[in-house]
Amino acid sequence: MKMPHYFHKKQNSKMRVQLITDNLRGNEIKIMTSSGVFSKKRVDKGSKLLIEKGVMGNGWKVLDLGCGSGVVGIAIKKAFPENDVVQSDINERAIMLTKKNAKLNDVKTIVLQSDGFRKIKSKFDVILLNPPQTAGKDICFKLIEESKKHIVNNGLLQVVVRSQKGGKQIATCMENVFGNVETIARGGGYRILISKKKISNY
Repeated sequence: MKMPHYFHKKQNSKMRVQLITDNLRGNEIKIMTSSGVFSKKRVDKGSKLLIEKGVMGNGWKVLDLGCGSGVVGIAIKKAFPENDVVQSDINERAIMLTKKNAKLNDVKTIVLQSDGFRKIKSKFDVILLNPPQTAGKDICFKLIEESKKHIVNNGLLQVVVRSQKGGKQIATCMENVFGNVETIARGGGYRILISKKKISNY
């Protein structure tokens, strides 16, 4: 039987839960991970860069899109408790772990099982995305294209990419969709790309 990837809805591997701990944006964050979920052994370098170096303000409405076990949104909520954080993923196991991890870190986030934006109706000040590049560029491009409708005017899309593996293609897609893209941080072979939804963009 072919094993599903972490970006599939259902997982059939045996759940092997482990606890990882990391210091993220000034707080100790504990995350339960498992087989069938992205980066089960550690907080991946891309997510860590997005947490530490992403642009974030107080009182923002935040979407952690493709949240995996929830580390990005939970770390942001811990660092910015006034922010409203929504976390979504297609993977049902990831959603279950994200709910547990929010409680484990004593934060409250809204957690939704959703294939992309299918169940997401709100607009956000910022969308944070560590795209599932293993799933292929078409899925990544679709998430970027659809994100525009879910960002307020002057809001931000922030995407972490591997600099040498598809990063240029994703940057081009963001430029085409938003009319602008900028690299705001680099580290560990990754970089954060940011696009602003300008008022003239409809």
